[in-house]
Amino acid sequence: MAETKREIERKYESEDSGLPDLTGVGGVAAVLDKGLVELDATYYDTADQRLAAASLTLRRRTGGSDAGWHLKFPVAPGVRDEIRAPLSDTLPEELAALVRSRVREAQLVPLVRLRSARDVRHLVDEHGALLAEASVDAVTAERLTSEGGTVQWTEIEVELADGGDPAFLDQVEKRLARAGVRPSASPSKLARALERTGFHRKPVEPAKPVTAGDHVLAYLRAQRDALVALDPAVRLDTPDAVHRMRVATRRARGALRTFRSVLDRAVTDPIAVELKWLAGELGIDRDQEVLAERLTTALDALPPDLGTGPAHERLASWAAARGAGAHAHLTGVLDSSRHLALLNTLDALLADPPLRKAAARNPKKVLGKAVEKDLARLTTLVERALGLPPGEDRDLALHEARKKAKRTRYAAEAATSALGTPARDLTAAMKSLTTLLGDHQDSVMARRTLRELAAVAHAAGESAFPYGVLYAREEARAAAAEAELPERWRKARSRSLG
Repeated sequence: MAETKREIERKYESEDSGLPDLTGVGGVAAVLDKGLVELDATYYDTADQRLAAASLTLRRRTGGSDAGWHLKFPVAPGVRDEIRAPLSDTLPEELAALVRSRVREAQLVPLVRLRSARDVRHLVDEHGALLAEASVDAVTAERLTSEGGTVQWTEIEVELADGGDPAFLDQVEKRLARAGVRPSASPSKLARALERTGFHRKPVEPAKPVTAGDHVLAYLRAQRDALVALDPAVRLDTPDAVHRMRVATRRARGALRTFRSVLDRAVTDPIAVELKWLAGELGIDRDQEVLAERLTTALDALPPDLGTGPAHERLASWAAARGAGAHAHLTGVLDSSRHLALLNTLDALLADPPLRKAAARNPKKVLGKAVEKDLARLTTLVERALGLPPGEDRDLALHEARKKAKRTRYAAEAATSALGTPARDLTAAMKSLTTLLGDHQDSVMARRTLRELAAVAHAAGESAFPYGVLYAREEARAAAAEAELPERWRKARSRSLG
C-alpha cells in the first residue's frame, strides 16, 4: 500500500565548506550525529524524459529508513509530495497508474543510478523534538544509457520535520549563507545528474501568440496540460481534482466547437465527441460529490426535533455507496485505451494543427466574432426559457441555457489573451450567470434524489418528513433563482463585445 508524505526541503552546494555548526539557530538546542547511511537509487523515466520534463521523479531506492519505490510530485519550490510503495523488483501498479497520463504506451527505463554516502544530523529543540534533518551527501551519479558517464559532487540537504514551520528553514539558510554555503542551482539530485551528464532536455517554451490560431492553440495546450497533470490527483481522490479535470475537458471541447473558423472541424469534431464522453464520465463522480454535499449541508441545518437521525444515516450510506462505485469506475476510465488515445490525439492536434485561413488573421476580429456568435445563441436559449411557465419544460430549457452559458464563458476566457478587458468582463458575467443557473439545476437534481430517498425511507418504516422539508426548501431555492434570472441576464448581456 502506497503512502504519501509532504517533503519540505532545501538543497545547497557543498564542494568545500561542508555543514557549519547550527546550534542556536531557530531554537536548535543540539545537533545529533546519526551516523553515515549508504543510499542506492535507480531513477526511471521514458527515453524522451517525460517525467523529468514535468519535474517528476520516480526511483527505486535501497538503504536508509524508507527503502522502496518513491514517486515525487512538485507542489511549490522546495516542496514535493512523495508517494511511497514497498520495495519490490518491479514498479508497483499503484505508482505506475499515477504516471500513466504522461508515460502512456512508452516504456519506463532506468536512466540514472545515484549512490549517496549520507552523513546525517538531527536538529532538535530543548525538549529533544526533531526540527529538521540536515545531511551532507557525497553523490556519485552514473548514467545508465548506452552513452554512459559518471559525475560526482557533494551537497547539503535540510529537510523540515513533519509539521514544522517552513520559516525555520529560512533561519537555517541565513546561517549557511554566512558560512559560504549557497543554494543549489538544481531542484533535485536527478536534475543535477542529468544536467552534468549532458542528458537533460529542457522543454521548448511556446512562442508568444500572435495570430488567431496561436491564441486558440495556446488555450487548447493549457487544457491538454491540465488533463495530464490532474490525472494523478483524480486517482488519489484529491479534493476538487475531478471538478478541475472536468472543467479542462469542457474548456477544450468548447474551444474546438466555438473556433471552427480557426480549426478544421473535420478533424476536431471527432475529438470534441471524445471530450464530451470524458466529461460525462467525470460527471458521474463529480455530480455525486456535489449533490451529497448539498443535501448533507441542508440536512445538518434542520432542527434535531424533526427526527433527522435516520435521514443522516441513510444519506451517508447513499453517498458512500454511490461515491465509492463512481470513483472506481472513473479510475477504470483513466486507465482505458480510449482515454489514452484521446490524450495522444490532443498531442497530435497541437503538434500538427489543422488550421484554416482565418487562423492567420487578426485574433481580435476572428475570436471576437466567434464569441459573439456563442452569445447570440445563448440569448435565444435564455429568452425562450424566460418565456416558459415554471415547471419541467422551463427546468430543461434553463439547463440547456446553462450549458451554452458555460461554453460562452470558456470562449470569452480563451479570447482574453487577444481581446483583453472586454473578454475578461464577459467571462466574469458568464461565470455569474452559470453560477445562478447551476444552483437552479442542482435544485432540480436534489429534489429528484430527495423523492427517491423519501420513498426508500417510507418503505423501511422511517419518517419521510425531513425529506419533504428539504424538498420544499429546494423548491424555494429554485424559485428564487428563476426570479433573479432576468436581472442577472440583463447584466451579463450588457457585457457584449460588440
